[in-house]
Amino acid sequence: MTRHRPAFKRMLMLRRRIVLAIWIVSSALVVGRSAQIQIIEGPNLKKIAVDQQQHPQSIPGARGAILDRNGIALGVSHERVRVSVAPREIINVPSVTKLLAQTLDLDVDVVASYTNSTRVWKVFPESFPPSIRDDLLYVSGVYLEQEYPRVNPHGDLATSVLGTIRDGKGRGGIEQFWDTILTGKEGRALVSRDGNMRPIPGQKVILDHPGKGGQVQLTLDIDMQQIGRNNLAAAIQATEAEGGDLVIIDPQNGDVLAMVSIHNGSANSLSAITTPYEPGSTLKPFTVAGLVHNGLASLADTVDTGIGSWEINKRTIHDVHPEGGVMSLSHALQISSNVGIAKAAQVLTDTIQYENLRDFGFGVATGIRLPGEGRGMLRHPKEWGIQSAVSLAIGYEISVTPLQMAMAYGALANGGKLYKPRIVKEVRDAQGKIEKVPSRVVRRVVSPTVTKEISEVLVGVIEDGTGRRAGLSTFAVAGKSGTTRAWSNGSYEEGAYFSSFVGFFPAEDPQVVILVKLDRPEGAYYGGATAAPVIRATMTDILASPRQLLDWTSLGDLQIPPENPLPKSAMMLASNLSVGVTTSDIISESHVEVNSDVTTAVVMPDVRGLTSRSAVRMIHELGLRVQWSGTGKILETNPSAGLVVSKGDTVSLVSRRSDGDG
Repeated sequence: MTRHRPAFKRMLMLRRRIVLAIWIVSSALVVGRSAQIQIIEGPNLKKIAVDQQQHPQSIPGARGAILDRNGIALGVSHERVRVSVAPREIINVPSVTKLLAQTLDLDVDVVASYTNSTRVWKVFPESFPPSIRDDLLYVSGVYLEQEYPRVNPHGDLATSVLGTIRDGKGRGGIEQFWDTILTGKEGRALVSRDGNMRPIPGQKVILDHPGKGGQVQLTLDIDMQQIGRNNLAAAIQATEAEGGDLVIIDPQNGDVLAMVSIHNGSANSLSAITTPYEPGSTLKPFTVAGLVHNGLASLADTVDTGIGSWEINKRTIHDVHPEGGVMSLSHALQISSNVGIAKAAQVLTDTIQYENLRDFGFGVATGIRLPGEGRGMLRHPKEWGIQSAVSLAIGYEISVTPLQMAMAYGALANGGKLYKPRIVKEVRDAQGKIEKVPSRVVRRVVSPTVTKEISEVLVGVIEDGTGRRAGLSTFAVAGKSGTTRAWSNGSYEEGAYFSSFVGFFPAEDPQVVILVKLDRPEGAYYGGATAAPVIRATMTDILASPRQLLDWTSLGDLQIPPENPLPKSAMMLASNLSVGVTTSDIISESHVEVNSDVTTAVVMPDVRGLTSRSAVRMIHELGLRVQWSGTGKILETNPSAGLVVSKGDTVSLVSRRSDGDG
């Protein structure tokens, strides 16, 4: 026994040492791991914990407004609130259901389907005004999210120009081109979350407040846009066309006042700048302008059109309505003689012909500040074929956008200056800094003398030529029609045409240029028959607008006086308008004598019972100005029907209010 005690002691000590070593090593491991967690991994773990408890959230900034030339909102962002519920978090379901129904102005049963749902999360489909926030902000289980949807107060009236918003970014039009200016400054916030990673109501800290975006003011006039849209849509329907374009510009500064494109019933395309077409006869004035400008011909020079057909380079050119014989160059342009213009253009060298068209802006993009603009097609003379010079003279083998053509006619209207089209008038950034966008002349193409001569011929087109349906009885209008076969998939479509008309008025001192193009109209397809009436209706509506869209001070001096003296014209008007008055009635009521003022007198028609628009058009046709109040059908006029008034006088209309009448 005694002998084994030392061995036992040694074994016991060994065991103790092993246990101690294990304890020391374990302690060291625990301390080391603790040190690793707290010292080395501590900051990272702390960050993970904070991220679990607090979630960074972006706060959208309101997108800046787009305005028309008069400050009328075309595109704005209104604050709205999106409401969601977490049914399992609602403490008092009946009470919250009732509160939501009252605050959101919804049916209780509808709200109950959300608050009693077995789903974890339910979102109301519509958004609500920000005023609901005060009642719902701290309600458990109810969550509010701020948003700024884009709103177009005038519907799709100008969406083709404005563009749209997708995923917070501008797509197309002004929204895309000026996206950097319009986009609001994004804010930041920290939202506290519970153990289940759900936001805690009311636990949000704003780190960086959002900011509103800048503002863009356009040159568009919303009234002219509406007028253009109405008349183009009516023409498309009446002619059964597939679509069309209408452009209105101010030739004195290049401002785009209206731009409408409608295709297959949609007004969301912008083919007025993106889709070129062969212009046909609307190009002929530029061929003639090139001849006169370069001293190669005068409008008085004559050309022999034969029987209205001409064979050149194994190709026969025909006049649509052949007059035949020898005629002046001005008359050839007035009646749109293909033979006359093509023969006269033979003196143009290829270089001069090309440079003349290029100078008027064809074959190059206009530079309008909108995405997707097409440049059209004007080939260099090196690429011309044997027929090219003749084709170009009468508007073929060239393609232009409606905007290019409108700007070129602007140069004819303003004395020879080609302007860069201006669609944006002013830009204001988020800090309020204003940048005015100036008008810019690209070049002087021809002299005022040349444009005056061409304009006088184009007035003849309206009065005696192919554009009679675009004329106004009160102002001289200059313009030109065009009809071309539609080109598609490498060839001309059988029986398909583009019909167009470009006009400017008043011819002596133009304030607007209007272009209309109709795509593939059915039936009568000539530009003078289909597009010209749209020009006339648009000009009439502009003149008749209750808000004066033109400078009436200068217009007053340009009205066309009637050709007949009072008694005859008054009797004709009385008969045509069925106002039931005689010549003696007119003279006795007006107390006038036959003198120099007699030729400006007209009879006030009876327009009671007509819609406002119809009445305004009828009265304007007589050379009178109009102002009216109310909407709907006309109740009374001042002066009354049957009285004699002078052209230029203002007639007051009173109409009863109705739903959309007038």
